[in-house]
Amino acid sequence: MRVASEQSLRFLVEKWLAPTTSESVHVTEFSRTRLGGRRYVRVETSMESGLGLRGLFFFRHDDGCWCVFPPTADGPSLYAHPRAA
Repeated sequence: MRVASEQSLRFLVEKWLAPTTSESVHVTEFSRTRLGGRRYVRVETSMESGLGLRGLFFFRHDDGCWCVFPPTADGPSLYAHPRAA
């Protein structure tokens, strides 16, 4: 069982992007997935060296927690259609 505070968007941004006090963090995109209509956000932070940006997508799951991977229902899948004999 996951602890909700450890799956908050703020916790995950700090865990995955580890921004320092001198770096700014920005939500650069937020919307819903095409399949399933689940919420997602893209968060970016500038690197201390000033040479670029780091960013990740975070996805909201049905239990209300945020994760760096989409819910399984929204992932790509393959379906083999049976051939007619």
